[in-house]
Amino acid sequence: MKDSKPSVFTVVFSVLAALFGVQSEENRQRDFSKGHPGLFIGIGVFFIVLFVVTLLLIVNWVLP
Repeated sequence: MKDSKPSVFTVVFSVLAALFGVQSEENRQRDFSKGHPGLFIGIGVFFIVLFVVTLLLIVNWVLP
């Protein structure tokens, strides 16, 4: 399993860990050596957009 590329589920957890700043060196090396950059970028953009939309909804809910 170590020689195969990371699954989408693994990529999601890697992106979330990287966004929070807690990505391990072992996972980072795996992602850079075996992962597809487009998948990481796409999932990363999705979570950033989700975060911004969530913040906007919360602000609009709190400040009517």
